[in-house]
Amino acid sequence: MDMAVTIRDVAKAAGVSISTVSRALAKPDQVAEATRVHVREAARTLGYRPSPAARGLITGRTGNIGLVVPDLENPYFASICKGVQARARAAGYAVFIADSDEDAAVEAEIVRSLAKQVDGVILCSARGGDDAVRAVAEEHPVVLVNRTVDGVPSIAFDNGGGVRSVMAHLLALGHRTIAYAAGPTSSWSNTVRVEAMRAVAAASPELELLELGNFPPSFSGGLQAGDLAIASGATAVVAFNDLVAVGLIDRLRQRGVGVPEAMSVAGFDNVPVSTLVWPNVTTVDCPRVQMGRASVDLLLDTVLGRAGTPVVPVLGTELIVRNSTGVAPRR
Repeated sequence: MDMAVTIRDVAKAAGVSISTVSRALAKPDQVAEATRVHVREAARTLGYRPSPAARGLITGRTGNIGLVVPDLENPYFASICKGVQARARAAGYAVFIADSDEDAAVEAEIVRSLAKQVDGVILCSARGGDDAVRAVAEEHPVVLVNRTVDGVPSIAFDNGGGVRSVMAHLLALGHRTIAYAAGPTSSWSNTVRVEAMRAVAAASPELELLELGNFPPSFSGGLQAGDLAIASGATAVVAFNDLVAVGLIDRLRQRGVGVPEAMSVAGFDNVPVSTLVWPNVTTVDCPRVQMGRASVDLLLDTVLGRAGTPVVPVLGTELIVRNSTGVAPRR
C-alpha cells in the first residue's frame, strides 16, 4: 500500500527546509517567487495535499465557509447555493449550508453556532432586523446577500429597477389597476419592492396600486392571494416571487379567470418553475448564481483580508416577458 506523501517528502524533493515548504504553500507572500514556484512544482509532481487540520494550525483558518439561507426548498436559494459552492470550491474552501426556516431567531443562532467551524458566514436574505444583523456581524465575519445593513459588507439585486421595469411593462399594456401580492414582512427585498411600487404609483396619476397583503413566499401563498386579487378588481397582479405567481395562476384558473385574458400575472426571480406552467410566467430575472459566486469573493477579499477584484455591490435585473401578461381587458 502506497504511503501518503508528506511535507518532509516535498522538502527533500525541492531541496529546502520543511518550514520553507510550509510558508510556500500556506503563506506564499513570505517566500521568494522562484522558491515558491519550485516548491509548488515539487508538491504537484509528488501529488502532495496538505491536510486541512495542518493548514489550519499554520494559517489560523479553517478552510470552511458558512452559508445560511431562509428556505432550502425555495429554488431561488438553491441557485445561490450553487454559485457559492462552485466559487468556494475553486478557492479551496468547503461550504457548510444551514436553513433558518424563515426564523430570525434561528438565523442568529445558526450564525453563532457556525462561527467556530468556519472562517466567515454568508447570510442570505437575512430575516433579522438591522440591529440583530449588525450585532451578529460585529461578533463574526459576515457578508450579506440580498440584504443591506449599514456597516456590513453586502451584495444585493437592483430590486427597485426590477419593479420599475415590470410596472412599465404592465402600464404599456394598458393596465391601470395593478395589485401587489407581497412577501413576508421580514423580507428586506419585499420592503424595497413595496417602496418602489409606491413611488411608481405616485409618479403615475392614472395608476391605482392595490396592496393585497403579505403572503408566504410559496405556491400556497399564491393560492391565498388569488381570491383577494379577483375581489380587488385589478387587471394585473405582481407577485413577490415566481412561486407565489404560479399559485396565483392556479387559483385564477380554478375560479375561471383567464390569464392573461382577464388578469395578467408577473413574478420575480426567474426560477425554473416559471417556465414549467402555462401560461409561463413573465418575471424579473435576478442572476442568482452570479450573486452566489460574488458573495464568496466578497467574503474572502473584504472580510478575510485577501487582495482581489472589487465586487459590484448591486447586480442588475432583467425583465423576461412571457405569456402570463397581456393587454388589459376592457371593463
